[in-house]
Amino acid sequence: MTTLNRQPEAAVTEGREIVTSSAARKALAVLRIGFGLTFLWAFFDKLLALGFSTGAIVNEQGAKTGIDFFSKDAWINGGNPTLGFLKFGASGPFKGFYNAIAGETWVNVAFMFGLLAIGVALTFGITMRLGTIAGFVMYLMMWSVALWPANNPVIDDHILGALTMVVLGLTAAGDTWGLGAKWGKTGLVQRFPILR
Repeated sequence: MTTLNRQPEAAVTEGREIVTSSAARKALAVLRIGFGLTFLWAFFDKLLALGFSTGAIVNEQGAKTGIDFFSKDAWINGGNPTLGFLKFGASGPFKGFYNAIAGETWVNVAFMFGLLAIGVALTFGITMRLGTIAGFVMYLMMWSVALWPANNPVIDDHILGALTMVVLGLTAAGDTWGLGAKWGKTGLVQRFPILR
């Protein structure tokens, strides 16, 4: 009878182990994929008006009564993914700034590219350094749009998302159940480590 001696999977970055517990690595992978799919869903919902936010038909009482798939609200059909939130959802000390850039073409392109790029990075575990930095910045910007949070004077889900980006970026979370380890061995990443 052969005994298998399984060592815990460890993420290794620059010659040092980051997280050695297999259960912890898998938990980080699930967290990474979950956040990645959240960003990807937001991108596709705004791109195509899939009805969960963009394209939802709402009655006068604010209840969702249906979905207008691929409606005029879809970015591909001339919809404006940043106008509503930045123009009408902004409050607090940065309201004027966000109102001024609401709906600008460059803001829409940057926002949609950010959603897609962060979603791909997190879901597949590649370019995690850039993806988590961008995710951190995006979460902080979304937090700053509507200051102050309604249920807490400082913390809300955007701050928790930003903190999650820090954890995922510092723990090589793309290596488990992702392409991060293989991606890290490519010549491009060896030459430009920021792409890790």
